Amino acid sequence: MRRSRIAGASLVALLALLIGPSAAFAQDGPTLETLTGEVNVTWVIVGTVLVFFMQAGFAFLEIGFSRGKNVGAGIAKILVNLSIISIAWWAVGFAIAFGGGGWLAGDSGWFFQFGRDLAGEAATGETASFFIFQFMFAAVSLAIVWGTTLERIRFAAYIPFAIIFGAVIYPLIAHWGFGGGLFAEIGDGVQDFAGSSVVHLTGATAALAAVLLLGPRKGKYGPDGKPRAIPGHNMPLFGLGVLILWLGWFGFNGASTLGTADNRFAEVVAVTNLGAAGGVIGALIVSRLVLKAFDVGMIGNGAIAGLVGITAPAGYVEFWPAPIIGLAAGALVVFGVLFFERRRIDDPVGALSAHGLAGVWGTIACGLFTSDRLAEYNGVGNPGLFYGGGLEQLGVQALAVLLTFTLVFALSFAAFSLIKATVGLRVDEESEDAGLDITEHGMYGYPEQFIPAAELVGYGARPVAEPSPGAVAAIPTSQEAPAT
Repeated sequence: MRRSRIAGASLVALLALLIGPSAAFAQDGPTLETLTGEVNVTWVIVGTVLVFFMQAGFAFLEIGFSRGKNVGAGIAKILVNLSIISIAWWAVGFAIAFGGGGWLAGDSGWFFQFGRDLAGEAATGETASFFIFQFMFAAVSLAIVWGTTLERIRFAAYIPFAIIFGAVIYPLIAHWGFGGGLFAEIGDGVQDFAGSSVVHLTGATAALAAVLLLGPRKGKYGPDGKPRAIPGHNMPLFGLGVLILWLGWFGFNGASTLGTADNRFAEVVAVTNLGAAGGVIGALIVSRLVLKAFDVGMIGNGAIAGLVGITAPAGYVEFWPAPIIGLAAGALVVFGVLFFERRRIDDPVGALSAHGLAGVWGTIACGLFTSDRLAEYNGVGNPGLFYGGGLEQLGVQALAVLLTFTLVFALSFAAFSLIKATVGLRVDEESEDAGLDITEHGMYGYPEQFIPAAELVGYGARPVAEPSPGAVAAIPTSQEAPAT
């Protein structure tokens, strides 16, 4: 009996030891609400990292499409533009985009930091995660701008436009589309889940303004006006860039849920992947039919176009429309590249088609394919035409496209015109022939390819303005535009 009492007392003591810390944790530890918030912030930061990695994707894609004498310039461009827009977004852009609910622009949150108020609310870790995540969208949009300008733009032109774009142009559109501005007041709201228009069409429209003022690369068009091929120097690098962008898009679209509620982010990621796959297949089929070849550049741009096309609908469509939307975007990119080329608009990477035309299509696609379930879940807009919603949402989406293009083109064209008249927009012909690596940056990305072996000793100490005569003379003729 005594042994039984001792055993019982020991069991009670053991239970007290086990239960005690749990009770204390329940009283003093984090609440379920706190833990949920921390998980949500963690997912947004994971998405932020994935979207940041897209900068590497843009670098590889553009370098692959460039000639060997211009590859180093691409690295300098990515690093400097990313840094400039980081400061512009922190100082001004974020406040304009998200610092208030007026239809045009926000008006609070300048030089955002912890402890400052943003639209009347104290800044927190959650606000900081939103700040940095939305910054990555601005950085992606700016990266899109420069695709049309490769191999002939002055490096000095990047700086003023990056400031203007990061502080004013992109934030205005972001406020309209993401910050409760104008697009929320059109009908029952514009559906653009992660930015087919806000991010991609904005970047591509600014790119159009730039290329119209810049003109085509030397040698792109023959005396008869017909376009000539200027092949990129490295398709494996281009392919790596596409795959990195594809990966980054899972954060781009997936983390746009801004949390893990109902595990919706998993559906968005799956829909995104289906859109990309459809884009590859669409470009594959059309390039074979139109170009009589399975063109590597077109196939890669098909993936980008599919991803851009599914960006607006990613949170609004069920699985079945995703590959259809991507397929149409992939087909569109092939026709778009040929269309712009024939009109003497020299776009080396196909940004106008992959980000511009596909961005238009993705925004319009919401008006066709948005399901009633997801329109209600998001609380924005109405079901699409194929779900019995009629033409109303289709008209709302089309108006958003028109407004985005009009504002961005007007502001960008004015900015680039001012830059052209002051800083200068295009390098001279001699610099374009020699390549931007040596004339703008004082060193080649591939020095062994261009510098005679005898001159490589001590290379890198020459002034930028005076490249070695041997270095310029060593440019292989294969780097010039071949006639087709």
